[in-house]
Amino acid sequence: MFLWGTATASYQIEGAVHEGGRGPSIWDTFSHEPGRVRDGHTGDVACDHYHRWPEDVALISGAGLNAYRFSVAWPRVQPSGRGPANQAGLDFYDRLVDALCDIGVVPVPTLFHWDLPQALEDEGGWMNRDTAAYFADYAALVAERLADRVGTWITLNEPFVHMTFGYGLGVHAPGRTLFLDALPVAHHQLLGHGLAVRALRAAGARTVLITNNCTPVWPASDSPEDLAAAAAYDALHNRLFNDPVLLGTYPDMSAYGLEDWGFVRDGDLETIAQPLDGLGVNYYNPTRIAGPGAGGLPFHDAGVTGYPTTAFGWPVVPDGLRELLESLKATYGTALPPVYVTENGCSYDGIDDQERITYLNGHIEAMRRARGVDVRGYFVWSLLDNFEWAEGYHQRFGLVHVDFETQERTPKASYHWLKGMLGQLS
Repeated sequence: MFLWGTATASYQIEGAVHEGGRGPSIWDTFSHEPGRVRDGHTGDVACDHYHRWPEDVALISGAGLNAYRFSVAWPRVQPSGRGPANQAGLDFYDRLVDALCDIGVVPVPTLFHWDLPQALEDEGGWMNRDTAAYFADYAALVAERLADRVGTWITLNEPFVHMTFGYGLGVHAPGRTLFLDALPVAHHQLLGHGLAVRALRAAGARTVLITNNCTPVWPASDSPEDLAAAAAYDALHNRLFNDPVLLGTYPDMSAYGLEDWGFVRDGDLETIAQPLDGLGVNYYNPTRIAGPGAGGLPFHDAGVTGYPTTAFGWPVVPDGLRELLESLKATYGTALPPVYVTENGCSYDGIDDQERITYLNGHIEAMRRARGVDVRGYFVWSLLDNFEWAEGYHQRFGLVHVDFETQERTPKASYHWLKGMLGQLS
């Protein structure tokens, strides 16, 4: 069965940050620090999904979708990131899963979508190798409760973005500016993934994925400098996170002068390369690269021009999704498992969002044109307008409009279009 779904993330929609025994996450801390999030917005209430989830489940069903990708808030399950489970937190996800199963919607939980318990960050966060082991313990607790009804699991969401924005550049939580010294964050997230895969398998999980943010990398010209810069960027953005899980190796990172990989221990790559049942791919746009860049970087972003843009200023290049899928197959061959497009979407204002309809239609058609790739799912980002990280509530990615003052939900034109398209497929 092909999965037609939509996706959300816990901190972006749940709210209720002090209810049900939930502990603080790095995003609670970060969003309350002045100047971190646009206009001082926080996820304290967000979409109030914690209380309004039955209404949101009804919206999923009403659109004719057969899958829902959501994330579990680690600090809801383990307020300090370790120790026994907070049963009230698990109860919330238990009710949600039951409701999805009752209406024939496949639940697809993501175990980590960036809301690390603050207590673990206080001990170094993902710079600390111990966090990988704690993550596996947490995965086991969630799977012990839900794996009797949940068959499909995602370990991590976009470890590249979390490393780069959270630990490298400081524009996301936890707000650290380690630049290239953030590389251990990549390894420890991937190690946590491998350990979590083992825990999920032991609990009976049938389909296990990791979701990576991937981008086609376009050199700005055919010059040797730009070609080398594009290869270096592809290694950092794509291959640093795909190669270890699919091939059991790290890519060539010599362009960055990163020679001290002492954080990689014997046996780590074997753990990371646990067999996967699928690769989750989040696609938003290609990246055009030239070289070299500032601060000793071997590249700089030259910008993709000549295409329409979203309200976020992101270029709209539907065929980039086809290109990405086919390039994954060309790179990994038989090592590439089935692929799930676990996020694809756009920010536009308004309820009569014809631009979003055009965007989704173009990307779905591009996905269908991808040759030789076993694609088994497509998830629209996002079900609801929500807390868009450092942008606060200024970017609206939802199929459903949310009035953040009243919490009223209003399906947009794109919601009704998607319902009609799926109705034609059934």
